[in-house]
Amino acid sequence: MCKVLQIPKSTFYYEAKSKPDESALVENTVDIFKASRNNYGTRKIKSDLKDRNIVASRRRIGRIMKQEGLVSSYTTAQFRPQKDTCNESKIENVVDRQFSKQSFRNVVVSDLTYVRVGMSWSYICVLVDLFNREIIGFSSGRNKTADLVKQAFQSVKGNLQDNKIFHTDRGNEFKNQTIDETLAAFDIKR
Repeated sequence: MCKVLQIPKSTFYYEAKSKPDESALVENTVDIFKASRNNYGTRKIKSDLKDRNIVASRRRIGRIMKQEGLVSSYTTAQFRPQKDTCNESKIENVVDRQFSKQSFRNVVVSDLTYVRVGMSWSYICVLVDLFNREIIGFSSGRNKTADLVKQAFQSVKGNLQDNKIFHTDRGNEFKNQTIDETLAAFDIKR
């Protein structure tokens, strides 16, 4: 009969299988996810399902999570500040918040900030001349260190001895031996 109708034999013997009921698996997955305060991903959910004597693959759990709109709070990149103790050394505040009416390259201010690049965080150090708010030096890197500040000084075009005062917050990346040596070499007051 298959030859007459010109259909493959597999079509004749094909038997549609009904999909298994996943409602219990969906319910347990959602329950475990909510109990974890939206933190668990597929690995942890699979482990907790195993404790409940339910076997499911991570791919299946991931499909259920996507279908139910469950997104772990750890899947999005989050900024984690590098915690260090604040530098409490007493340094005279020469600038005293007088940020306007400064002469050319008299006061250079600096700070570090973080930016998201792809799925990770990077740091940027910027040196700004208070005379005209021009960025005179900058650097970027994966870590918030004194080397990042030193690289910003190295990127400055012109003579570094023209700079008289270097003003920053009192972060550890600015108050250390590396920056002290750089400032002393060019006779720049902190």
